[in-house]
Amino acid sequence: MLQQKHINIIKSLAPILHETGPALTDHFYGRMFKHNPELKHIFNMSNQESGAQKAALFAAIAGYVQHIDDLPALQTAVERIAQKHTSFHIQPAMYDIVGYHLTETLRELTGDLFTPEVEEAWLAAYQLLAGVFVNREGDLYKQRAATTGGWIGSRDFVVKSKTRESELVISFVFEPRDNGPVIDYQAGQYLGLEVNPEGHEYTEIRQYSLSDKPNGKTYRISVKRETHGVPGVVSNYLHKNINEGDIVKLHSPAGDFFLVDRNTPVVLVSAGVGVTPMQAMLEKLSAEKYPHDVYYLHACENESQHSFAHRTRQLTQETNRHAYTWYADLHHATSANTLPGFMDFDRVKLPFGYANFYLCGPVPFMKFVKEQLLSHGVTEERIHYEVFGPHASF
Repeated sequence: MLQQKHINIIKSLAPILHETGPALTDHFYGRMFKHNPELKHIFNMSNQESGAQKAALFAAIAGYVQHIDDLPALQTAVERIAQKHTSFHIQPAMYDIVGYHLTETLRELTGDLFTPEVEEAWLAAYQLLAGVFVNREGDLYKQRAATTGGWIGSRDFVVKSKTRESELVISFVFEPRDNGPVIDYQAGQYLGLEVNPEGHEYTEIRQYSLSDKPNGKTYRISVKRETHGVPGVVSNYLHKNINEGDIVKLHSPAGDFFLVDRNTPVVLVSAGVGVTPMQAMLEKLSAEKYPHDVYYLHACENESQHSFAHRTRQLTQETNRHAYTWYADLHHATSANTLPGFMDFDRVKLPFGYANFYLCGPVPFMKFVKEQLLSHGVTEERIHYEVFGPHASF
């Protein structure tokens, strides 16, 4: 049980953790994968190479240490992480492995500072947090399994169709191999997709936003082929090797970012492949004949990389629907609703004072957009966003 003396000791670790910095997560992951290489089938090794996962873990540890005496402040982070964990089918035993290697990492990096009293406090704190995650994830697994079309773990799906949406994006529609129903989801959530690319030693699990409204029968994701830097292992495999009739394994829809009816105008803001959850939201709002204004703002490089352009035009021709597009390499506007350069809210009229804004795209883009929104008087609680990959705050 976590006691006040434990809390005091854990909070005193903050300067040590800050000083240790990225070395802590570097050491931890290296240690864990050396002793438990089977976990490479679960962790995204591309995020390990980029350092994104290490940074996210360090931020999570630092946040827990900071708020250990105010756990409700961590509720949003816990929900986001628990949702992501279920898309990997994380089980309680994995928390024991992670806890052991985190403890040994602290012992090895801090030396004499890791006294028996510090170890006792750390173990009590870790067990408390692990219990919170195990309980929440267990509830999510049970809820989904008990819902029509739900399942636990992976389930075989057949690729029903493969459709090119733009120069870099292809949509895949999956239907269950057993011909049963599929659990519904909230527009904005994602699927866990599990594949074994030829030539790769480990199973690869990725999360992709669902890009259509739920129908109880199939799922659609829309995948950008990653070409910059290190080519995306899974995205390139899906584009080049997965075809209609092939079998893939899917994990139930998850995620804490989704459309909520707050009885206000809705502004959907995206860049690049960040358009995918926004497309699901737009489809849902249109199908439900949402009575308030809906604004659909999208930025991409050029017309050839504009995914869902035709479908978006169809849906935004309805009453109270508005669409604006920015092309980075467009030298002049081709219409009142197609603009050059970076997304600029001074160029469009939006209900800044009372609308809810949903953002998805590269983190620098969302940071840029959020700063604009705040300068126009939009409050933090009306700005909702999704980060692809390990979470990052901005």
